[in-house]
Parts: sequence; C-alpha cells; structure tokens
Amino acid sequence: MPVFTPYNQPMLKNLVIVESPAKAKTIEKFLGKDFTVKSSFGHIRDLAKKNFGIDIENNYKPEYVVSSDKSKVVDELKKLAKEAEMVWLASDEDREGEAIAWHLFEALKLHPDKTKRIVFHEITKPAIEAAIKNPRSIDYDLVNAQQARRVLDRLVGFELSPVLWKKVKPSLSAGRVQSAAVKVIVEREREIIEFKSDNFFRVNGLFEDKTKIKAELNTRLSNHKKALELLEQCKVSEFSVANVTKKPAKKSPAPPFTTSTLQQEASRKLGFSVSQTMTVAQRLYESGHITYMRTDSVNLSKTAIDAVKSTVVSEFGHKYHKTRTFKTKTKGAQEAHEAIRPTYPDKQKISGNSTEQRLYELIWKRTIASQMSDASLEKTTVTIDISKSENKFIASGEVLLFDGFLRVYFESTDDENEETTKGLLPPLKAGDILTALEITATERFTQRPPRYTEASLVKKLEELGIGRPSTYAPTISTILNRGYVTKDDRPGADRNYQVILLKNDKIVEKIKTETHGAEKSKLFPSSIGMVVNDFLVKHFPNIVNFNFTASVEKEFDDIAEGKLNWTDMIDRFYRPFHDSVETTLEVSDYTKGERQLGADPKTGKPVIVRIGRFGPIAQIGESEEKTGEKPKFASLRKNQLIESITLEEALDLFKLPRTAGQYEEKDVVIGIGRFGPYVRHESKFVSLKKEDDPMSIKLDRAIELIEEGRQRERDKYIKVFENDSDMQVLNGRWGPFIKYKGENYKITKGTDAHALSYDDCLKIVETQPSTKAKRKKSAKTKK
Repeated sequence: MPVFTPYNQPMLKNLVIVESPAKAKTIEKFLGKDFTVKSSFGHIRDLAKKNFGIDIENNYKPEYVVSSDKSKVVDELKKLAKEAEMVWLASDEDREGEAIAWHLFEALKLHPDKTKRIVFHEITKPAIEAAIKNPRSIDYDLVNAQQARRVLDRLVGFELSPVLWKKVKPSLSAGRVQSAAVKVIVEREREIIEFKSDNFFRVNGLFEDKTKIKAELNTRLSNHKKALELLEQCKVSEFSVANVTKKPAKKSPAPPFTTSTLQQEASRKLGFSVSQTMTVAQRLYESGHITYMRTDSVNLSKTAIDAVKSTVVSEFGHKYHKTRTFKTKTKGAQEAHEAIRPTYPDKQKISGNSTEQRLYELIWKRTIASQMSDASLEKTTVTIDISKSENKFIASGEVLLFDGFLRVYFESTDDENEETTKGLLPPLKAGDILTALEITATERFTQRPPRYTEASLVKKLEELGIGRPSTYAPTISTILNRGYVTKDDRPGADRNYQVILLKNDKIVEKIKTETHGAEKSKLFPSSIGMVVNDFLVKHFPNIVNFNFTASVEKEFDDIAEGKLNWTDMIDRFYRPFHDSVETTLEVSDYTKGERQLGADPKTGKPVIVRIGRFGPIAQIGESEEKTGEKPKFASLRKNQLIESITLEEALDLFKLPRTAGQYEEKDVVIGIGRFGPYVRHESKFVSLKKEDDPMSIKLDRAIELIEEGRQRERDKYIKVFENDSDMQVLNGRWGPFIKYKGENYKITKGTDAHALSYDDCLKIVETQPSTKAKRKKSAKTKK
C-alpha cells in the first residue's frame, strides 16, 4: 500500500533544491522519477536593513530575514521538504553556494538526518550520479567565510556611506572592494595627467638583395639633428651583412581558463563586458555545457585530460598531442576546483544563441590547445653594417616549422603596441652587399600608460589579490552604476610628426599628421570618483590600501579553511574602523574637491571648479554669502575632470547656453544641463548625440535633432481615447505600455498594442498593479 500525505498526494522520496530554474531543468533530466528538483531562485535570505542586520554587541550575530519576494518560494519549499523522505541541497560548490545551502537548511527548518549536501563542478549525468553517491554535510567553514564577507561589507557600506553623504555629497556609497578598484583607476588617470611625452626618431630601412628586406636601426635617435646626420651618413655608405644568426624557438599554450582569464580573453577576442561573460558562462554551466565558471584553478581532472587527448588525437593526430598539467599561481586561490572547460571535449559546437556559441567555442579551443604540442619556430636575425656609421640595422624574421597548438588557438594580450608576427627573411650570408632602396627616419612619441579596460582591470585586481572570481564582475558593475567610473569611447587628437626620407640619394623632409590617443571601451574615473577616492585615502587609508584589502581576502581564505574564527576577524577590523568613522565625522571638513583655476579676464573674479549638487561644475565668483553677489555656474562636460580642466576650457563653458539661430521664428539654444548637452526650442529639450560638440554645433544640425525629437514624440503615441484623455497607449524604451492618470501599466508580451480597445486598457489597469506601485512595494521590501 502506498503511503499518502495529509494533502492526499504520494509522499516525495527525494527533493533536490538548486539555485536556478535552468539548473533544475538540466539536473532533472539525469535523475529518475524518485527525484523532484526545485529552484530557490538564488538567495532566499539576507541581512535585515534595521540596525545593519548585525548585533554588534552580541559578537556580530547576523539577523537574517527572508526576502519578501521569496516568501512564496520558501513556503512552497517548506511544504515539499516536509513531505520528502530526503532533502538534497545542490547549490553551487563555492562559498556563495555553501551559504545558500545553509540558508535553505535554516529557513526551511530542515532536519540533519533528512538532509544531505551534494556538490559537483559540472552538470552531467556521471557528475550528478557521483554526487548523489557521495553526499556530505554543510561545510560551516565555507559558510562562515561567506558570512564574514557579507557582514564586513555591510558594516563598511552602512558606516562609510553616511560619512560621504555628510562630508562630500548626498547619495554616495563606498565599499571595501569597490573603493580599492576605483583607486586603481584614479591612480592610473593621474599617471596619465602627469605624463609628459618625449619625442624620438625611429629609423627603418628597405634593402634589396635578390628580394626586399625590411630592417630597423638598433637604436632610437633622440632628436631631429641626429636623425638627419644619420641619413647624411647613409647617403654615402655601403651596406653589408655583418652576420646571420638562426635560433630555434618554441611557443607553449596558455593554461585552461580561470574566471579572470576567461573574462579577459572574452573581452579581447569577443568584445564581451565582464558581466556579459559571466551571464553567458552561467547559462552554459546550467545547461551542462561547461564546468563551474567561478574558479581560480587551472587544473584539469584526469578524466578531462584523457577526453581532451582523445579529441586531439582523433582531430589532428598523435604528433599534435602533449599531456600537460598546470599549477595555479593566483594569489590566495580558493577551493581546488577544476578550470573552466567543456563538459564533453569531443563536442566542438553547441546549440544556443550566438553569444553562447561564441563563448563556448573560445572555452573549447583554449581547453583543447592546453593539451597540444608546442609550436616550433626558427628565428633569424640579420645584422647590417653601415660603412660610415657605428650604428647597425637589424632585420628579424621567423618561420613556423610546426604549428602545434597554434592550429587551434593563440592567446591575445592587452598590449596596444604589440608588433605583429615577423615574416620570413631571404637566404643571406656574412659579407653580402645590400642596396638601400629607401631609409626613413620617423618621429615617434613615448606612450602614456594605457587606461584600463574591464578585462585589464580584472587582471590588475587579481594581481593585487583584491576580490575573488565571484566578485570581479559585481565590483565593476557597482563602480560603473555608482558613477565613480565611466566606460567610454573617446576620439583621438591630431598631431604633427616629422618624416625624413632618403631615396635615390636625395633627402626629403615632410610634416605629416596623425590621430593619437583614441580610446575604445576604456574606464575613466569621474570627478566625483576622484574626490571620494581622495577623501577615503585621507581619512580611511586602510579601506583603499591594496595590501590591506588583499590581506582581508587572505583572512576569508583562512576562515574557509577552518584556520580562523570569523567573528574574531570581524572584530579586529571593525573596532579601529568604527573609531575612524567617529573621528572623521567629528573633525573632517566638508569637501567639494574644489580647485582654483585663476581669474576671469573680464571681471577679475576667481574661477573655481568643484562638485555641485548635480555633479562637477565651474563657478565664476565666490559664494553669495561672502560677496552678496550670486556667482555664475556651468556644468563640466562629460569628458572633463575637476583635476585636469584648464582655465580656458572652464571659461569656454560659460559661452553656453548660446543661441545658434532661429527656427520657426523661435530661438534655438545650445547648452549643457544636468543630463548633458542639449538643444532647446520652444521650451522642449533634445539631447545632443555623442558626436555633436555643443561649442560648435551649427543651426542646420540642431534643426535635424529637433525634428528627430518631434518624430520620436509622434511615434510615442500608439493610441489615445477621445472619451478619456487620461488613458494612453504609448511606446516606451522596453516596448508598449499603458499610461493612466500618471501611472504606468505593463502590456503583456505578444499583445498587439494597436488593437487594444478602451475596455481592454481599463481591464489591464484594474487587474494589474502599476509600475510605480511595484517600485514602492520593492522599496518597502528592502527596508
């Protein structure tokens, strides 16, 4: 006789709980009818907002509450857990996953005898079956490491942010890892601001034996005079081969991906942002295509190495295979996971959207290449004597003898000035006489330090030991969302450079123009980011100290390994930190990052730049309290910084707003406001496009923008109703929606908005909460 529950349903044998529906769906395919797989939809509990959610005086005891949007999920899981003979907690294998398992255990009030914890680093049938055969209990060391991070970050955020509100500007925030990341970017920007470029001359020659040979002078020449002198010497010189050296060389493959190297390479090769890479990788993992995507490890399991060998041998042959093991060098690497690899190395392509397919292919290639032979090369260097000079020309070439792993994959770099692979040189021997076809001395300039991309910032944070695989993407998202850093493209500037050409025994000098300093998807600190950074450096040096931040990460690692008590670690950090907060509130001055640029030539009044209510501003004249006269204000442009703007650039801002002309007998005004540069016409504002310069935009272009704005306004209205002017069907950024009496209501996807009648709209309004009501409910939930 089957046993029935009070709900008149057969008792559940096994309930498996994972974090995401996608993961649940994949796992369900591998387990039989005796297993029911459900999702918790991520974290179900977090620290309460009230009193930090931490009882500081009671040994930092956290107070956790179930998120209101998860109460239904928790109720359903509780009900199923009561019915189940066994509950299997199958969240991810890292600290975050362990914490989710523990929160489920606590919130669902599970019994230890009826609960098992299982982990796996890939979602495949063998891995899931192996996990079921080898369950364990919850690892409280991992849980405590995650608790320590959460509690520490809450204490820092909740105590430090109000200091910034009072001393810098309202609505600012600070965090332990995010503040260190901003400091990295601010320091690089200051290096760039202070950088002074030096010029020099690079000399290249084009020679001929039986074929043409390109060579470069073995030294840079410091000025125009020396470059001209050398070309005069070359004009009357003979050129002969002094020696030819040939050396074998090899290139070895990079190890399989860790989280950070995947983020870097996906940025360089695919143009993905760090957060996009993690989102796509998570989908690949949950679909069973790759191993777990948050890892510091470059290790591959024996099973994986054998499977990759089989693929390499079958695809390319035995000579292309070489078994390799890699060791993790990352500072403070976490638990011994595997590297990120395909779950089935013989599967070169997968189904899915294009981003999933491209990222999977990158992971597949990197993994396969890691178990392939070295590439063999021969490098040739030819030294060419100049009879009338002690300088020499050097020609370099290389030939690929065996492609090895290069058949599949080659790692990119962040070096913006990296030279391409050298070509093959013709057969030459010492004593051969060469003809100089042309010799060119080109003025070049030393390069300023490069700004960070998302990928190179991740690399830097990893080198410094700041953050862990799970924190890189959220850290970058946070500093971008807070406005401390912007990700931007910037146009380059034109500059002249000199070229001296020797050809046919004649020396010709030319001035050429090039564009330099263009930036693509680079990270720039904002003025507010720099001001906040300086405030923290002055008053909270430990928070932004790289070594201190890295040592905190090391202590989290020690907690995870059971070597350190988490509350002792928090106490050692918090007591001095809290004292610094109290002292700073008491003694520090209000800072606006103010900088005096000089005097306005028209009025003699001081020109100041500082942080204003809505961002960085320029100001002519002192405050009204001091002088009795209201100063003039102008917003800085998006690419201008308080730290580097000049007096002339600041004064230019006061030329705005300006009247560009008239359209339809009304003024067309160009200005810069709170939301950036704009065109104003008949009290209506239209934003300028990225390529439009408010200082130089002409009337005809401004009219174009006005008309585009009007067209958008016309397209905005899908439907209006004569019987009720408050009811409107509109086009929005995320698709059609209903606006009624100042409230917005969502239209279900797939509904033809043009076909909606007034009664249809009224029904949607009556049965659905407005977006404003949803936001209020969400805000209430967070309190």
